[in-house]
Formats: sequence, structure tokens, C-alpha cells
Amino acid sequence: MFLLDTHVWIWTVEGDERRIGANTRRVLARAEAADLLRVSPVSFFEVTTLHVSGRVHFNRSLDQWMRDGVAHVRVAELSTDIAVDAGHIPRSALGDPMDRLLVASARQLDATLLTADRAILAYARGGHVRVHDASR
Repeated sequence: MFLLDTHVWIWTVEGDERRIGANTRRVLARAEAADLLRVSPVSFFEVTTLHVSGRVHFNRSLDQWMRDGVAHVRVAELSTDIAVDAGHIPRSALGDPMDRLLVASARQLDATLLTADRAILAYARGGHVRVHDASR
């Protein structure tokens, strides 16, 4: 199973292949065919916040983008176990609370987090979470 980091989800929905590495495009295609792609409710919050603040723009309404965004993925559960796990991740390791929730989600789902976030990739090198560098 693969959990998409928010930026990878955006790139995927937007078809932004220049940001997603060739290997990752193959991983995404295989995972989608096997129904193994997940997106966290945290990412819905992040996408909405980015859109409302004007940091991302879509060529369709946010509601339509969200509907398109879940066409090929399943929405993962955001459980109390995930929240507690995220709370144990040191802020010094991952300053962004949304990143901590995504990492904890991947751990609790026993999923690989698809991300290009350098802080998460560095945290993963310590064996804390399985990741796949989406830029590759």
C-alpha cells in the first residue's frame, strides 16, 4: 500500500509529470491498478488551505478537483492511533504537524509514503517510516 503525500497527490491529479520521477510514475500505475493508493484526510485539509490562501490554483472548482482527486485512490482513515503516534514524533524531526500526521498514517497503515519532502525523507533514513522518493 502507498500513501500519497499531499504534494504528490496534487501533482498526480494535475498530471504534473515533470515533478514525478519515472520510477514513481511506474509505482503509481502499478499501485493504482492493484487498488493500493491511499490519500489521508489531512491532505484534503492541506489542499483546501493551499487553494483558499491562493498558493495553488486549479483549472476547475475545488469541489470538482476533490472529486477528481479521489477517482483513483481510496481515502485512508484518520484514527486516534494515528493522532497519538503523530504526537510522539519529535517536532525537532518534523516541524510541520501535517507531516507528522502523514508519517504516522503511513506507519499505522503499514504503507510506504510517496513524498519528495526532504525533511520526511531525512526522517525516514533513521528507519522511522518507509518512503519512496517521488522525485525519482
